[in-house]
Amino acid sequence: MLRTSLLHPQILKSIAQAGHHAKILIADGNYPASSKKGPKAELVSLQLTPGIPTVAQVLKPLLEVLPIDHIHTMGIDKSDEYALDKDPAVWSEYRAIMKEMQFKRDLEPIVKWDFYDAVMSDDHVLTIQTADQATWANLLLLVGVRT
Repeated sequence: MLRTSLLHPQILKSIAQAGHHAKILIADGNYPASSKKGPKAELVSLQLTPGIPTVAQVLKPLLEVLPIDHIHTMGIDKSDEYALDKDPAVWSEYRAIMKEMQFKRDLEPIVKWDFYDAVMSDDHVLTIQTADQATWANLLLLVGVRT
């Protein structure tokens, strides 16, 4: 029996094998996870029912067990048909979790098409597909070092 809030065996295996600079994508329910991933990335599909689980529900246990250097959001291109005039509400939820977990940096947006390019690299090791229905909810985590 593990003493961690993260229990999913495939996720634990993937993150245990991840090294410094590895990329982990926590994708919302709309993300094209089958086609926008790195060539070596594992895909874990966690969609139970619409909205369960959310990206935020996956973020917290990952921050508990992994050293993370950077957290990137999918940045909003103002010309996108789904563009917003302000940060998506879900980003406030992420910031609250990051504060609670004493994460020292802020969210770092990468504009949508550059975000896809960042994901589709050799460093991308894992995509966790959620059923989150919030728009602009995707997060790309960069693994840090154990100190």
